[in-house]
Amino acid sequence: MKLERPSSRADSTPWLDPAGWWPQLDAATAELDPPFAAISVEALAWNAYAMLDRAAGSPIRVASKSVRVRAVLDAVLELPGYRGILAYSLAEALWLAETYDDVVVGYPTADRASIARLAADERLAKRVTIMVDDIAQLDFVDAVVAPSGRAPIRVCLELDASFQSRVLGFVGVRRSPVREPAQARALAAVVVARPGFRLVGMMAYEAQIAGVTNRGTGRGTIIRSMQRASAKELAERRGTAVAAVREVAELEFVNGGGTGSIESTHADASVTEIAAGSGLFGPHLFDGYVH
Repeated sequence: MKLERPSSRADSTPWLDPAGWWPQLDAATAELDPPFAAISVEALAWNAYAMLDRAAGSPIRVASKSVRVRAVLDAVLELPGYRGILAYSLAEALWLAETYDDVVVGYPTADRASIARLAADERLAKRVTIMVDDIAQLDFVDAVVAPSGRAPIRVCLELDASFQSRVLGFVGVRRSPVREPAQARALAAVVVARPGFRLVGMMAYEAQIAGVTNRGTGRGTIIRSMQRASAKELAERRGTAVAAVREVAELEFVNGGGTGSIESTHADASVTEIAAGSGLFGPHLFDGYVH
């Protein structure tokens, strides 16, 4: 599957004519037995290039939890501007790393078998990065395979990106206990000092911006106001945290955002890449965004 940049002609967006579009899909799949899914390569290409345009030069790491079709993942990663994968689990990351050389696990793992496999294979250990937000997770890895008996494990530190509002309280997904720059630096120092680990990245996912619709008046106005305040607060806090961690480790990447926050995440100078995936399929959720 090869994704070409769509032209600006009306015939490059046939899905905007439902009366002609859906009968074509019905005809193309008439001989297939359900369940099945049909993907328009033209629509996929449109979405993929639209995301690149929104990212304005920032590399996009594809979130595979939102792209559960391997052929789509492969096609998108052929496009300049898409780089690396944010995997759903360590087991999935190991599978993807048989082909791709830059896979980050989006969540901490307690999968002993996958940890053991990662630790035993130097090639995979160079391609896969695990997520950490607590010293206990380092202890868990060491308990599975001692540092002396494994290849160095690549580590990404997760910074909590939720927004603390005086009116609304905590807004977003409290993904990590590491919230303040001093906490991030302290955990980074521990990782750097531990044998068998190598700190290579940071991640902070602003779910309250990337995953909350904001179209319309009333609720939409309130949400947009919250998102602007959150983006400002996070840019300051994330920037300070990244600078603090860089004092103790040389980072290869700083990941942030999602499909719904590409623009604001790109504007954060501390972020070196943006995570996105669901925008490739363009579900109706995104009809509820103003951008």
